[in-house]
Amino acid sequence: MSIITTPYESIWKHLSKVAFTQDWVDAGGVRTRYIRAGHPDSPALIMLHGTAGSHEGFCANLGAHAEHFNCFAIDLVGAGLTDKPDHDYEISTYVTHVLDFMRAMKIERASFIGVSLGTWVAARFALQYPERVDRITMNAPFGLSDDAQEIAGIRERRGRAFEDPSWENIKTIFDNLIFRPEKRIPDIIGLRQAMYLEPNAKAASNHILNLFSPELLGRNLIAPEDWKKIRAPVMVVLSLRDRPLFLNTARTIVRLIPDARLLEMDEVGHWPQFENPEVFNRANLAFMLEER
Repeated sequence: MSIITTPYESIWKHLSKVAFTQDWVDAGGVRTRYIRAGHPDSPALIMLHGTAGSHEGFCANLGAHAEHFNCFAIDLVGAGLTDKPDHDYEISTYVTHVLDFMRAMKIERASFIGVSLGTWVAARFALQYPERVDRITMNAPFGLSDDAQEIAGIRERRGRAFEDPSWENIKTIFDNLIFRPEKRIPDIIGLRQAMYLEPNAKAASNHILNLFSPELLGRNLIAPEDWKKIRAPVMVVLSLRDRPLFLNTARTIVRLIPDARLLEMDEVGHWPQFENPEVFNRANLAFMLEER
């Protein structure tokens, strides 16, 4: 009889004591999947996942944040179980989707937590709609500069997983996202596999990954002078076990954004909010609730 020495972890275990609703809403013609938790009268907080991800990446954060915020974690256009229209998804596409979601849910102003692609979207959203943004937390920040090796890796790993959504190909994605092997839980891998097996997922993958082609990437990156124009308070999370592109971006933008601070987290990779939710939730709530 085997003895389990590592505590069992699952998406449901994180959410089992959280009062939440999962639903779909029409956001500008895009049927959008989201999960909501928290009191409707609390300030809004929107959580934005990374490339070809889903809202489950925030399963360990909803409960703590819902005590203070009206939380929404969404599947961005083309990803998860949200609609996948037949055109390429640039950062402006995601920004419009977030705005349409806010309008559909009657959210006038919100704070944001982004991961990777989600930080890029949140930053551009803050530049276009500063009056709608309260605070932003950026995990594994992205969107400042190119890195040919890193971009090629993103396209190769995601492309292979969409082409052949085997368990091993999906797991390889999380091997590069999550530093600690015990945190690459079967729940997360199995759910991502199911989403990549959806009938229209493979067709949508080209629209997602085309953002990282040289032409589209170049016109979507946010220039240093534009990062300086973000007026919302920002907390940049530096995951010390993440890859160089994201470490360099974090260290650079925290100097560019006028009201920015840095949170360093060790023994975590690209998903600090999932790998160490205790530290992340405590630090992020202190930041989000500051001077309210």
